[in-house]
Amino acid sequence: METLNLLALSLDAQLSREWLAVNHLGGYAASTLPSCNTRKYHGLLVAAMCPPVRRMVLLSRVEETVFYDGWPHALACNEYPDAVFPQGYRLLRAFSNEPFPRWAYQNEGWTLEKQLRLLKGENTLVLSYTLMGSAKPVELEVRPLLALRGIHELMYQWNAPLVPQNLTPSHHHIPATHSTPEVFFAHDGKFLGEGYWYLNTIYRREKERGYSGLEDLWSPGVVRFTLAPGQTVNFVCSTDPIDLPTVLDKADLQFAHSCAPAVDGEKPDFALQALSLAADQFVVTNREGRSTLMSGYPWSAPSGRDAMIDLPGLLLVTGKLSIAKGVLEYFASLASRGLMPSEFPTDGTAPLYRGADVSLWFVNAVREYLRYSGDDQTTKKLFDVIDAILSAYQRGTSLGIRADADGLLSAGAPGLAPATWMNAEVDAAAVTPRHGRTVELNALWYNALRIGSDLARRFHQPVRSEELYLFANRVRAAFNRRFWNETTGCCFDVIGEQTADASIRPNQIFAISLPYPVLNIDRHVAVLNKVRDQLLTPMGVRTLSPKDPNYHGRYDGGILARDRAYHQGSAYPWLLGPFVSAFVRVYGRGQPTRDRALAMLRGPLEHLRGLGVGQIHELFDGESPHAPGGLTSSARSVAEILRAYAEDVLDLSPVDATTPAAIGATPTIAAEPARLE
Repeated sequence: METLNLLALSLDAQLSREWLAVNHLGGYAASTLPSCNTRKYHGLLVAAMCPPVRRMVLLSRVEETVFYDGWPHALACNEYPDAVFPQGYRLLRAFSNEPFPRWAYQNEGWTLEKQLRLLKGENTLVLSYTLMGSAKPVELEVRPLLALRGIHELMYQWNAPLVPQNLTPSHHHIPATHSTPEVFFAHDGKFLGEGYWYLNTIYRREKERGYSGLEDLWSPGVVRFTLAPGQTVNFVCSTDPIDLPTVLDKADLQFAHSCAPAVDGEKPDFALQALSLAADQFVVTNREGRSTLMSGYPWSAPSGRDAMIDLPGLLLVTGKLSIAKGVLEYFASLASRGLMPSEFPTDGTAPLYRGADVSLWFVNAVREYLRYSGDDQTTKKLFDVIDAILSAYQRGTSLGIRADADGLLSAGAPGLAPATWMNAEVDAAAVTPRHGRTVELNALWYNALRIGSDLARRFHQPVRSEELYLFANRVRAAFNRRFWNETTGCCFDVIGEQTADASIRPNQIFAISLPYPVLNIDRHVAVLNKVRDQLLTPMGVRTLSPKDPNYHGRYDGGILARDRAYHQGSAYPWLLGPFVSAFVRVYGRGQPTRDRALAMLRGPLEHLRGLGVGQIHELFDGESPHAPGGLTSSARSVAEILRAYAEDVLDLSPVDATTPAAIGATPTIAAEPARLE
């Protein structure tokens, strides 16, 4: 992301831009441009106590004050019930988040740069301050403000004493209590202990979202520095004891050659580089030391569904093949009765199995891994899990999953939690009840059967290969017979026992976009046009047509209002990935088509560079001007925009020399991309 000149931005505009830094354990630092926390999830050290979950906001923020000729100049910014104080945003001149968050503050006579670095693989924060220009030395005070609570909670003043222990004059320890963890901080200044509470911090985004948004923070004291021109001073906070020289050396070494992760191509353009940097932030290490994928920041825990959808974009396109292998092997080890875990709770307890589509996304991810890596040895071992999944789904397993007499797959039932990705609930009732045969589940089912057939043939199991191939053909015939809605000229969203849901939703696009499209080829253009006309927006694909009486085009208001809009009109950037892939499949890979595909991705790419501060939100309003909502950093959004940009716009897909030529091969059926303008 380019350096932002903040002189032209109002305070509200600065507060609408949120930055992110991660430590690849699940921990992070996040706030707004002027470092005024607007969410309870914001903090400078949000530590994963049981990586990558059980995250706690330890250091909420710091208040810095520069003294020049004895006069105080506040750099910090905070919101209270009746005021914004201090107002350090008035001295903030520039911000950049590459290769780590940096701020430039300036007043008459001095310029100060602030840097924030999180150590990779540690719950350790390094704040560095450099006096870039000044005619004389200045004094700097840094006051840490601690929250010491879980990310979903809030801290309020309490009577138990919190007394920092001075391990050395520059190294201090805040002991654990029955409800707070121990914290260490160190510096190269002078610490003056004076513990007291800062009351009534306001988090405006929480109040807007219908949650409590008031918190008290505790400060152990203040650290004072004297800076000569060109000098740098440091403040470090960690969950572990701190050796200051060692920590600073680590920080310098880790960020000495910071750059975008490697992506094929001699000179990656801005979008590819920025997307790769964003993608890297979701790769984390779990408690067993295995790599896994976060679903988003700041509040989301890892999700099995997201990991399998995201793996091609986050790991394969970016060349992280060994990590992709580890993630697939880890999920394979968690398979149970044909199901993969859909959720990993934030408290670190056992994973949950609530998604009917997760295992089918796993099958697709294995196929993509083979396409990128050519790793037969790993894929052969994973094929045993794939075969078990297909068998379990065919005969029936948990979540109401079973194949009917035609081979179509149904899942869910009244009283069960929603089993598809559209799983929002209000008062334990599904907002989008989609029990039965959903269109995307059956598109994934056909795709998985065909992949299973190819892999069985590849690994010398011709009988099983033929069996899966014939069954897949039954599924395809039934799908095109029962899911096609002649009245609307597109697919039904859900087929029940006696009814069919004709809601115009984006799920039908997977019947075209997956490696093996289940929808008959002569219907592809009609579905693309329907999705384009009623669902496509500049920022994503709507989850419901505006013509539907259940449409909610604004994702705002309280909890219930937002949950009702979550999958009833909100536009998701990640759905642009399959839409663009379907578009390129239908209209061919010529330059005019790829130029049009780029135009479809331009909204999220510009958001990445601007309001998203290097990341892409989870969703946007279905209605113009398409305000962002949900997670401020969404793995699905980044992964699918990156995959579609690399594969479909830049045409960087690997040459598929290791898999059968038939995999994913679909002839184009139109030649004029202008139809989708």
